[in-house]
Amino acid sequence: RARLLELGTELNWHPDFMRVRYENWVNGLSGDWLISRQRFFGVALPLWYPLDENGEPNYDAPIAATAESLPVDPTADPAPGYTEDQRGVAGGFIGEVDVMDTWATSSLTPQLAGGWERDPELWNLVAPFSLRPQGQDIIRTWLFSTMLRSTLEDDRKPWSDAALSGWILDPDRKKMSKSKGNVVTPADILEKHGSDAVRYWAATSRLGTDAGFDPQNPTQIKIGRRLAIKVLNATKFILGFEAPAGAAVTEPLDQSLLTTLNKVVADATTAFANYDHAKALEIAESFFWEFCDDYLELVKERAYGEPGDAQASAVAALHLALDVLLRLFAPFIPFATDEAWSWFREGSIHSATWPTADEVPATGDPALFSLASAALIGIRRAKTDAKASQKTPVDTATISGSAEQIALLQGALTDLQGVGRIAELKTAIGDELAVTEIVFAEVPEA
Repeated sequence: RARLLELGTELNWHPDFMRVRYENWVNGLSGDWLISRQRFFGVALPLWYPLDENGEPNYDAPIAATAESLPVDPTADPAPGYTEDQRGVAGGFIGEVDVMDTWATSSLTPQLAGGWERDPELWNLVAPFSLRPQGQDIIRTWLFSTMLRSTLEDDRKPWSDAALSGWILDPDRKKMSKSKGNVVTPADILEKHGSDAVRYWAATSRLGTDAGFDPQNPTQIKIGRRLAIKVLNATKFILGFEAPAGAAVTEPLDQSLLTTLNKVVADATTAFANYDHAKALEIAESFFWEFCDDYLELVKERAYGEPGDAQASAVAALHLALDVLLRLFAPFIPFATDEAWSWFREGSIHSATWPTADEVPATGDPALFSLASAALIGIRRAKTDAKASQKTPVDTATISGSAEQIALLQGALTDLQGVGRIAELKTAIGDELAVTEIVFAEVPEA
């Protein structure tokens, strides 16, 4: 017990509070560990029992199989030193009919995967393993039994980390289970929404946190499908611009975008290192929608424009951002990202490396992208308030803000002017960033 508790403290738990469940189980053990079950299927216990002159079994003198003879089935194979015709008769033997408990055999999962007593070279390379991912409800069974088996065999923990998921809850917030009859099989959901959408839903749940699911209104799954489709569409759009060989990212807004992406990569990588996949997804997704809704719109006119340094800068930034974003999303929407990747890269995205911050230059001021996005929202709102189409031409518009904001915003005025279809874009000093006046162009009567 003391050793099991000690190894439990050495194990990295994700989330950490799950350690208490393991410790409570170990501290509460009050008897021997039962390793047999009365089931038809299972791993046979390699034991037989001699029968006395009355045909009664002597359970105190079991006959064990030799290691060399394993595996054996005592209900079909005769005991060592006996013949099959002595089964069930006085002076003969009977075979054990119980099978090993599921968790007794599952306790060998690392050994079976790692070639224990089969491939010593492999076993020495992989053991102890890095991670055990599993459900929280089998801490007392699978995790405990594997820890116990590793302790008995090697006096060490079987892995360095354990990641514990929560439960799936039905619309009444009850745990889905076969015994309750409230399990929803995923076949119809997969058929209707796609594998990426379902995987996205699963990835939004943090470790140790229960995930609600309503088959009649699978909101998160619909969001995942929308994200996968948007990734494909954004990829098609960006690949429509051919990146000039060796083009440099020179424009302030493009540099700002990449500096923002640099931090996204660093933060998502840190989240993954901390076994927080949901946060890694949240970070990447939040940036992606800003990238699509704001940056793509801001630089679209420039990317379509006359060839030159400014145009090449936009296209180079778009291509680099796409390359990085697809790899950030690959663990969450694997099929859409692999398809998009195949349109411009060789091999599978899942054989590519995880992006690093070093790949994304951080030479700009990230505040510019945020300011330009806010200014774009202001221009859109002004048109919406005037009940005008976003494509409506504008004669003049004025953006006001602090002196510092206006100075920084100079690096994006041309792009704002283009996306807003503004003939003359002015700036003014004010208390906060806002579109203070807008004059629409007169549309000639038909």
